[in-house]
Amino acid sequence: MSGIEVTRQTEIHNLYNNHHRWLRAWIRSRFDCSETAADLAQDTFIRILQKETIPQPQSPRPYLSSIARNLLIDLFRRRSIERAYLDTLALQPEAVHISPEARHTIIETLVQIDSLLDDMGERPREVFLLAQIDGLSFVAISRRLGISVNTVRKHFIRAMSQCLLLVGDD
Repeated sequence: MSGIEVTRQTEIHNLYNNHHRWLRAWIRSRFDCSETAADLAQDTFIRILQKETIPQPQSPRPYLSSIARNLLIDLFRRRSIERAYLDTLALQPEAVHISPEARHTIIETLVQIDSLLDDMGERPREVFLLAQIDGLSFVAISRRLGISVNTVRKHFIRAMSQCLLLVGDD
């Protein structure tokens, strides 16, 4: 192991020892579940381990809380998607049995789609959803949104390009 790697491990070890308890309490104050707070605190340090750099010694708590806040947002978003999926599933006329593995895969896919849609920007996302979910034509979308068909086409192409890039990454 190189000297740089040893130094990095020492810095991360010190960061963990000095701030893990504080971070866990910080998360616990925002999310009333000690197990989830412990998991998110660990996930925060895992994110740090995956990064090239670690925070400067003078500001570790804002850095840690920023990562943890993003993880909390991801958790809330995931739970919201899961709840919507389960509500939709409950409305089905016939009881549908889905294995836990299939359910996990479906929810992970929905989370990825939600993230992709969130990254699109408001107008491309709206055009994409109207075309793909509502089945509207470009002309109908144009009328509904009060924009030209050419603009609808450009937004749709931008949205589809992002989808294709995501598929290409897998």
